[in-house]
Amino acid sequence: MNSLETSLRTRRDRGDKSFVPYLMAGMVPDWLDHIDALVAAGATAVEVGIPFSDPILDGVVIQRASLASLSAGNTPEGILAELGRRSVGVPLVVMTYFNIIHHLGLERSAHLLCAGGVSGVILPDLTLEEAGPWRNVAHGSGLDTVLLVAPSSPEPRIEKIAAHAEGFVYAASRMAVTGRADDDGHAAAVVERVRRYSDLPVFVGIGVSTPQQAREAYEFADGAIVGSALVERVLGGMTPTQTEQFARDFVL
Repeated sequence: MNSLETSLRTRRDRGDKSFVPYLMAGMVPDWLDHIDALVAAGATAVEVGIPFSDPILDGVVIQRASLASLSAGNTPEGILAELGRRSVGVPLVVMTYFNIIHHLGLERSAHLLCAGGVSGVILPDLTLEEAGPWRNVAHGSGLDTVLLVAPSSPEPRIEKIAAHAEGFVYAASRMAVTGRADDDGHAAAVVERVRRYSDLPVFVGIGVSTPQQAREAYEFADGAIVGSALVERVLGGMTPTQTEQFARDFVL
């Protein structure tokens, strides 16, 4: 069991809920200060996006953040080096696309991620059937590869994902790209289906944008992932102090 899974299981087993905010690396010059603010507010872990020019899962807000980061000259190597120089204090989970991992090389990517203090990776475009080479390298480096379950996932598929899941299971509440939503979609049903096959912590993401929605997710899931609502505000000029104030309302 790697460090991410150990940390999240320990928290779940003592009855605590997890708030996992997402922030795009390099989207603003002081992005690392915003990560510190999220940790100060009580974030259990932080999901850090590495920008990619053709993101398939990201909605318009995170696409804007990715473009801002790329326009500022950020690279995966530079981002992970910056993370490695900052002691965050909670697990870091990188969300990016396999094209970046493939371009850098599997072993080099794993080395850079570990040097950056990362303990988990989400690669939404890497299918379970094609993930073997990456997972072998990741295991050797102590990295958990987090897998997603969608509302449309058939039962045999969920069982297969559950058998290979690491760290936590990312339960997508709706069939959509990231962004705001007015309800919890199919989140409760997805979490219930995952739990038939997995004892891992299950976190709800995609569509959680308000403290009320997070609290509703905490009723049936082990945690909530909040991305676009936070990213939009940081892009709009929210300071790290304001980020901490914003995030505190999501912590149970």
